[in-house]
Amino acid sequence: MTKPSILIAGIGNIFHGDDAFGLEVIRRLSEYRLPPQARVVDIGIRSIAIAFALMDGYDLNILVDTVQRGGNPGTLYLIEPDLNHLDGPETGSPKFDPHGMDPVRVLRMAKDMGGNLSRVLVLGCEPESFGPEDEGRMGLSAVVEQAVDPAAKRIEMLVAETLTKNIKSNAHAT
Repeated sequence: MTKPSILIAGIGNIFHGDDAFGLEVIRRLSEYRLPPQARVVDIGIRSIAIAFALMDGYDLNILVDTVQRGGNPGTLYLIEPDLNHLDGPETGSPKFDPHGMDPVRVLRMAKDMGGNLSRVLVLGCEPESFGPEDEGRMGLSAVVEQAVDPAAKRIEMLVAETLTKNIKSNAHAT
């Protein structure tokens, strides 16, 4: 019986207010006792680092980041991107920025480099503010800070569900 491997990657920039959400969730997860199958990493804004991490063949990849979807600040979203659309043509200019973080480009880059992406989930939080336009602001807004613990608990549940589902599938296979 093979236990699944799980990548939990925090994405964001500590100098841009609520953009640090993914990193704060990763920091909070350091207080949790996650099973050894879960690898927790602080990616920051390095797209090449997440692309290489995704190529390691995890059974579940959880990316934690801010997500602007028009909801109330602090709203959590669990999104499962359709990885089949990564094979289509890329729209816009094909820029590569090793320090920028465009999630679709990062997923496409990992797949183009030969990565076998299995399940990818994005746990996102609606931001309130990224700070003033011309200068950074460290620290999360109060409403986004309140979403950190629920996000960490949701990740803990996703990890437990993944491990439980694998145990049940292996039990039926024997």
